[in-house]
Amino acid sequence: MRHLLVSLLVAALLAAAGTRAADRPVVVELFTSQGCPSCPPADRFLQDLAAREDVLALSLHVDYWDYIGWEDSLASPANTARQRGYAQAGGRKMVYTPQIIVNGTDPVVGTRFEEVTALIDRHAAAPSEGIALGLRREAAALHVTAQATTPRDRPLVVQLARYLPEATVTIAHGENAGRTITYVNVVTALVELAEWDTRSPLDLRIPWPEDARDAPAAVLLQYPGFGAIAAAARLR
Repeated sequence: MRHLLVSLLVAALLAAAGTRAADRPVVVELFTSQGCPSCPPADRFLQDLAAREDVLALSLHVDYWDYIGWEDSLASPANTARQRGYAQAGGRKMVYTPQIIVNGTDPVVGTRFEEVTALIDRHAAAPSEGIALGLRREAAALHVTAQATTPRDRPLVVQLARYLPEATVTIAHGENAGRTITYVNVVTALVELAEWDTRSPLDLRIPWPEDARDAPAAVLLQYPGFGAIAAAARLR
Protein backbone atom coordinates (compact mmCIF):
# COMPACT_ATOMS: atom_id res chain seq x y z
CA MET A 1 0.00 0.00 0.00
CA ARG A 2 2.80 2.37 0.95
CA HIS A 3 4.57 1.62 -2.34
CA LEU A 4 1.36 2.34 -4.24
CA LEU A 5 0.92 5.69 -2.49
CA VAL A 6 4.53 6.66 -3.24
CA SER A 7 4.10 5.69 -6.90
CA LEU A 8 0.90 7.73 -7.16
CA LEU A 9 2.60 10.73 -5.59
CA VAL A 10 5.56 10.50 -7.96
CA ALA A 11 3.21 10.13 -10.92
CA ALA A 12 1.37 13.28 -9.85
CA LEU A 13 4.63 15.17 -9.53
CA LEU A 14 5.74 13.98 -12.95
CA ALA A 15 2.45 15.03 -14.51
CA ALA A 16 2.88 18.52 -13.08
CA ALA A 17 6.49 18.65 -14.19
CA GLY A 18 5.51 17.64 -17.69
CA THR A 19 3.86 21.02 -18.15
CA ARG A 20 7.22 22.77 -17.71
CA ALA A 21 9.73 21.95 -20.47
CA ALA A 22 12.67 23.10 -18.36
CA ASP A 23 12.01 20.23 -15.93
CA ARG A 24 13.03 17.64 -18.52
CA PRO A 25 15.38 19.36 -20.96
CA VAL A 26 16.44 17.72 -24.19
CA VAL A 27 20.18 17.04 -24.08
CA VAL A 28 22.11 18.29 -27.11
CA GLU A 29 25.79 17.30 -27.26
CA LEU A 30 27.91 19.09 -29.86
CA PHE A 31 31.22 17.45 -30.69
CA THR A 32 33.42 20.23 -32.02
CA SER A 33 37.02 21.38 -32.40
CA GLN A 34 38.93 24.64 -32.66
CA GLY A 35 40.80 23.06 -35.58
CA CYS A 36 37.65 22.28 -37.58
CA PRO A 37 36.81 24.89 -40.27
CA SER A 38 33.21 23.67 -40.53
CA CYS A 39 32.54 24.02 -36.79
CA PRO A 40 32.10 27.78 -36.11
CA PRO A 41 28.52 27.91 -37.48
CA ALA A 42 27.59 24.95 -35.25
CA ASP A 43 29.28 26.63 -32.29
CA ARG A 44 27.18 29.76 -32.88
CA PHE A 45 24.05 27.64 -33.22
CA LEU A 46 24.79 26.04 -29.85
CA GLN A 47 24.72 29.52 -28.30
CA ASP A 48 21.10 29.84 -29.42
CA LEU A 49 20.26 26.38 -28.09
CA ALA A 50 21.94 27.11 -24.75
CA ALA A 51 19.55 30.04 -24.26
CA ARG A 52 16.52 27.74 -24.45
CA GLU A 53 14.97 26.55 -21.21
CA ASP A 54 13.91 23.26 -22.77
CA VAL A 55 17.43 22.34 -23.94
CA LEU A 56 20.58 21.33 -22.09
CA ALA A 57 23.25 22.22 -24.66
CA LEU A 58 26.76 20.89 -24.06
CA SER A 59 29.90 21.54 -26.08
CA LEU A 60 32.40 18.66 -26.08
CA HIS A 61 35.73 19.47 -27.70
CA VAL A 62 37.59 16.55 -29.27
CA ASP A 63 41.33 16.21 -29.78
CA TYR A 64 41.66 14.28 -33.04
CA TRP A 65 42.15 17.43 -35.15
CA ASP A 66 45.07 18.69 -33.06
CA TYR A 67 47.62 17.33 -35.50
CA ILE A 68 46.70 19.79 -38.28
CA GLY A 69 48.44 22.77 -36.73
CA TRP A 70 46.46 23.89 -33.68
CA GLU A 71 45.96 22.13 -30.35
CA ASP A 72 42.43 22.70 -29.11
CA SER A 73 42.78 24.34 -25.69
CA LEU A 74 39.40 22.96 -24.57
CA ALA A 75 39.72 19.42 -25.93
CA SER A 76 39.74 16.23 -23.91
CA PRO A 77 40.50 12.63 -24.89
CA ALA A 78 37.47 11.69 -22.80
CA ASN A 79 35.23 13.69 -25.15
CA THR A 80 36.74 11.89 -28.13
CA ALA A 81 36.15 8.55 -26.40
CA ARG A 82 32.52 9.51 -25.74
CA GLN A 83 31.91 10.37 -29.37
CA ARG A 84 33.53 7.13 -30.51
CA GLY A 85 31.42 5.25 -27.98
CA TYR A 86 28.28 6.72 -29.54
CA ALA A 87 29.53 5.74 -32.99
CA GLN A 88 30.23 2.16 -31.96
CA ALA A 89 26.86 1.86 -30.23
CA GLY A 90 25.15 3.07 -33.40
CA GLY A 91 27.16 0.86 -35.76
CA ARG A 92 28.94 3.83 -37.33
CA LYS A 93 32.58 3.45 -38.37
CA MET A 94 33.57 7.12 -38.40
CA VAL A 95 33.44 10.20 -36.19
CA TYR A 96 33.47 13.77 -37.47
CA THR A 97 32.95 17.37 -36.44
CA PRO A 98 30.67 19.13 -36.06
CA GLN A 99 28.35 16.39 -34.90
CA ILE A 100 25.34 16.70 -32.63
CA ILE A 101 23.82 13.85 -30.64
CA VAL A 102 20.29 14.51 -29.36
CA ASN A 103 19.31 12.76 -26.12
CA GLY A 104 21.97 10.12 -26.68
CA THR A 105 20.15 8.53 -29.62
CA ASP A 106 19.98 10.75 -32.71
CA PRO A 107 23.18 11.77 -34.51
CA VAL A 108 23.07 14.65 -36.98
CA VAL A 109 25.53 16.95 -38.74
CA GLY A 110 25.93 19.96 -36.47
CA THR A 111 25.18 22.48 -39.20
CA ARG A 112 21.83 20.96 -40.19
CA PHE A 113 20.02 23.40 -37.98
CA GLU A 114 16.47 22.64 -39.09
CA GLU A 115 17.01 18.91 -38.59
CA VAL A 116 18.46 19.47 -35.13
CA THR A 117 15.54 21.72 -34.19
CA ALA A 118 13.04 19.15 -35.43
CA LEU A 119 14.74 16.43 -33.37
CA ILE A 120 14.64 18.61 -30.27
CA ASP A 121 10.95 19.28 -30.80
CA ARG A 122 10.28 15.57 -31.30
CA HIS A 123 12.05 14.59 -28.09
CA ALA A 124 10.39 17.40 -26.14
CA ALA A 125 6.97 16.20 -27.29
CA ALA A 126 7.63 12.54 -26.50
CA PRO A 127 5.94 10.96 -23.47
CA SER A 128 7.79 11.37 -20.21
CA GLU A 129 10.23 8.63 -19.21
CA GLY A 130 8.49 8.53 -15.84
CA ILE A 131 11.56 9.63 -13.90
CA ALA A 132 11.56 12.48 -11.39
CA LEU A 133 15.16 13.76 -11.21
CA GLY A 134 16.26 16.41 -8.74
CA LEU A 135 19.55 18.29 -8.40
CA ARG A 136 20.30 20.93 -5.80
CA ARG A 137 23.20 22.53 -3.99
CA GLU A 138 23.82 21.91 -0.32
CA ALA A 139 26.53 23.24 1.99
CA ALA A 140 29.49 21.40 0.50
CA ALA A 141 27.77 18.97 -1.82
CA LEU A 142 25.43 18.44 -4.71
CA HIS A 143 22.36 16.41 -3.83
CA VAL A 144 20.98 14.15 -6.57
CA THR A 145 17.64 12.39 -6.14
CA ALA A 146 15.58 10.32 -8.55
CA GLN A 147 12.49 8.14 -8.52
CA ALA A 148 11.07 6.01 -11.33
CA THR A 149 7.37 5.26 -11.61
CA THR A 150 8.18 2.00 -13.41
CA PRO A 151 11.44 0.10 -12.74
CA ARG A 152 13.65 -0.50 -15.77
CA ASP A 153 15.14 -3.84 -16.71
CA ARG A 154 18.58 -2.19 -16.82
CA PRO A 155 20.28 0.25 -14.49
CA LEU A 156 20.80 3.86 -15.47
CA VAL A 157 24.26 5.39 -15.43
CA VAL A 158 24.37 8.55 -13.30
CA GLN A 159 26.79 11.06 -14.82
CA LEU A 160 27.89 14.47 -13.58
CA ALA A 161 28.88 17.12 -16.12
CA ARG A 162 30.87 20.19 -15.14
CA TYR A 163 31.09 22.93 -17.72
CA LEU A 164 32.19 26.48 -18.39
CA PRO A 165 29.29 28.76 -19.31
CA GLU A 166 31.48 30.56 -21.84
CA ALA A 167 35.02 30.49 -23.19
CA THR A 168 36.42 32.84 -25.85
CA VAL A 169 39.49 31.62 -27.74
CA THR A 170 41.69 33.38 -30.30
CA ILE A 171 43.03 30.71 -32.63
CA ALA A 172 46.52 31.47 -33.89
CA HIS A 173 47.19 28.55 -36.23
CA GLY A 174 45.48 25.79 -38.16
CA GLU A 175 42.31 25.87 -40.24
CA ASN A 176 40.70 28.63 -38.17
CA ALA A 177 43.81 30.80 -37.80
CA GLY A 178 43.01 34.41 -36.99
CA ARG A 179 39.48 33.74 -35.75
CA THR A 180 38.20 34.52 -32.27
CA ILE A 181 35.39 32.14 -31.32
CA THR A 182 33.14 32.07 -28.27
CA TYR A 183 32.09 28.64 -27.07
CA VAL A 184 29.29 28.00 -24.59
CA ASN A 185 28.65 25.29 -22.00
CA VAL A 186 32.08 23.77 -22.55
CA VAL A 187 32.30 20.42 -20.77
CA THR A 188 35.39 20.22 -18.57
CA ALA A 189 34.52 16.90 -16.93
CA LEU A 190 31.87 14.23 -17.44
CA VAL A 191 32.20 11.52 -14.84
CA GLU A 192 30.20 8.44 -13.92
CA LEU A 193 28.95 8.62 -10.34
CA ALA A 194 26.97 5.42 -10.00
CA GLU A 195 24.67 2.91 -11.63
CA TRP A 196 21.14 3.36 -10.37
CA ASP A 197 18.87 0.37 -9.90
CA THR A 198 15.54 2.05 -10.61
CA ARG A 199 13.64 -0.29 -8.29
CA SER A 200 14.70 1.94 -5.39
CA PRO A 201 14.95 5.74 -5.12
CA LEU A 202 18.29 7.35 -5.88
CA ASP A 203 19.86 9.56 -3.22
CA LEU A 204 23.42 10.77 -3.80
CA ARG A 205 25.46 13.51 -2.19
CA ILE A 206 28.50 14.53 -4.19
CA PRO A 207 31.28 16.53 -2.51
CA TRP A 208 31.46 19.95 -4.14
CA PRO A 209 34.40 22.35 -3.60
CA GLU A 210 33.68 25.61 -1.84
CA ASP A 211 35.30 27.60 -4.65
CA ALA A 212 32.96 25.93 -7.18
CA ARG A 213 29.75 26.52 -5.23
CA ASP A 214 28.22 28.69 -7.94
CA ALA A 215 29.68 26.78 -10.90
CA PRO A 216 27.16 25.22 -13.28
CA ALA A 217 26.65 21.48 -13.33
CA ALA A 218 24.32 18.92 -14.83
CA VAL A 219 23.34 15.34 -14.11
CA LEU A 220 22.49 12.89 -16.90
CA LEU A 221 20.74 9.54 -16.45
CA GLN A 222 21.73 7.39 -19.41
CA TYR A 223 21.26 3.77 -20.38
CA PRO A 224 24.54 1.81 -20.39
CA GLY A 225 26.59 1.45 -23.55
CA PHE A 226 25.97 5.02 -24.77
CA GLY A 227 22.24 4.52 -24.88
CA ALA A 228 19.38 6.98 -24.60
CA ILE A 229 19.45 9.74 -22.02
CA ALA A 230 16.37 9.14 -19.89
CA ALA A 231 16.53 12.30 -17.81
CA ALA A 232 18.68 15.35 -17.16
CA ALA A 233 18.81 18.16 -14.63
CA ARG A 234 21.05 21.22 -14.31
CA LEU A 235 22.18 23.94 -11.98
CA ARG A 236 23.22 27.25 -13.48
